[in-house]
Amino acid sequence: MKTFRIASLPITFALLALAGCGSSHLPGLAPAAGSSQAQRLGEAARGSERVLYSFTGYSDGGNAATGLVLDSAGNLYGTTVVGGSANCGTVFKLAPRSSPPWTESVLFSFDCYGTGKNPHGGVTFDRAGNLDGTTVNGGGGGSCGSSGCGVVFQVSGSNEQPLYSFRGGNDGFGPGSPVTIGAKDVVYGTAPDGGADSQGVVYAVSRKHGNWHQSVLHPFTGGSDGGTGSLGALLLLSGDLYGVAETGGAHGAGTAYRLSPAGGGAWKFTPLYQFKGAPDAGSPYGGLIADASGNLYGTTYYGGANNLGSVFELSPAKRGRYHERVLYSFKGGRDGSSPTSTLIFGANGVLYGTASAGGGSCGCGTIFKLNVTTGKEKTLHRFGNGADGANPYYGLARDPSGNFYGATVAGGSANQGVVFEYTP
Repeated sequence: MKTFRIASLPITFALLALAGCGSSHLPGLAPAAGSSQAQRLGEAARGSERVLYSFTGYSDGGNAATGLVLDSAGNLYGTTVVGGSANCGTVFKLAPRSSPPWTESVLFSFDCYGTGKNPHGGVTFDRAGNLDGTTVNGGGGGSCGSSGCGVVFQVSGSNEQPLYSFRGGNDGFGPGSPVTIGAKDVVYGTAPDGGADSQGVVYAVSRKHGNWHQSVLHPFTGGSDGGTGSLGALLLLSGDLYGVAETGGAHGAGTAYRLSPAGGGAWKFTPLYQFKGAPDAGSPYGGLIADASGNLYGTTYYGGANNLGSVFELSPAKRGRYHERVLYSFKGGRDGSSPTSTLIFGANGVLYGTASAGGGSCGCGTIFKLNVTTGKEKTLHRFGNGADGANPYYGLARDPSGNFYGATVAGGSANQGVVFEYTP
């Protein structure tokens, strides 16, 4: 039986191992436009966090290891790892109300088998308004035994369609990160395991003659190119894919890379940077984002001056190279530690993100912002493993009014995680 990983963490323990506040129940880009309904109906006080919904771990879902996406009406969409009708995870929707809790509806409950099992990372809107995502387990056949090797799925209304079931060989297995939608609704993603060298793959799932097919764009070797993928979605810029690998590279601390179409279905892999580990950044889990000048930004779980995680910048240099700069090193106290999130820009180019641990006596994580120019970090909220939630593993979504939304895998009324709002 294969061991499943979210990046380099065993899947059975991944939600508990990153920090000590886990749950006892364990066995992208949204088309948001116009004014936010959440803003109109009432929001958190300025500079505060409020819980919009606490999961129970039963039919509504549990362990919200998810990023969130918004639609134009201010509804939020995401996934839970467990819960639902078969306790194998859900795709959910949260509709705004004048005061919390928001109205939660389960769009789909995974059946543990053909439709998938244990979705991670959330969902991404395609151009038709469908919700696409991945499950770490489930799917039909393959070499992963009864657990299944994971699927790429699509939810339309209350109907779910597995677009591709991984086989556990050269195609990869155990995808546990959000997907990116390209031209013609091609679905791009990473799987942390499998591939020719068992170091994970970058893949594409595309439709041809009415059927969906998977192709491997790059099999990681674990060497200079890196290995095991990441928790973040790939960044699509001008037809190229940018991403990070959590391990491998010259120093074993991960890499940043670019994949470019090379014609005939082939893709060219270009290493952008090989992380060195402390005091440099090391072990990038979250995905990359870019500013208007082409600078890339991300987080690392380890590395930095204190080896407790960092925020880094990659700037284009001569001859296609990139220059790396550590913008902030987490201290592990009130500022947090071990970020696994993809960052997001707020007003005036300020970066916002979450740290999965640190912050208080519980070590249950923080919400933070970082001024790119000055390197000044400000902790906006410290999770306390209580009603406010604990352990945010994924990043934040932002509505047109500047409010931020996120989720935690633990905490809340049943210690099954929450969806929260933060108003700057």
